[in-house]
Amino acid sequence: MVYGIVKQNNGFVNVYSEPGNGTIFRIYLPRYDDQAVDSQLENATEAPTSCGETVLLVEDEPALLKLGKMMLEQLRYQVLAAGTLGDAITLAKEHAGKIQILVTDVVMPEMNGPDLAERLHSFYPDINILFMSGYTANMIAQRGVLDESVNFIQKPFSLQSLAVKLRDTVSDKQ
Repeated sequence: MVYGIVKQNNGFVNVYSEPGNGTIFRIYLPRYDDQAVDSQLENATEAPTSCGETVLLVEDEPALLKLGKMMLEQLRYQVLAAGTLGDAITLAKEHAGKIQILVTDVVMPEMNGPDLAERLHSFYPDINILFMSGYTANMIAQRGVLDESVNFIQKPFSLQSLAVKLRDTVSDKQ
């Protein structure tokens, strides 16, 4: 994933390794010459919050799952968090209420995000889907994993961009 992020930003990785002496990874990225974005300006706009929706969050990286859950809760969503696709399907089957939004990583060990979305449509035909990945949407579309018309957010993302993307995802189906 790191290599992919570095390459998509026109950088490169050098690896130096010697037996008994260890390994050094050096990451080189091009200098950014444009004006810096004021992070206070991004936070000045109020992030759109939940209208009472329940989100099923599926992420196989434990730290990202925890962070994603915290972000969604901060936006006032009810969150069901799953670290595996099997857990996600079990949560969806056993959840007493309605799940309005699935937020899932595209690439996971057992099954990909689009296949999970297809399985969940049998339980929740009107579920809104937001895919996320460290890869760009173009790269994923080129590999045939996602159609370019789906809702997609690239990792890493800010709380504000997640909030806006979730609102857009829900609005697309209404």
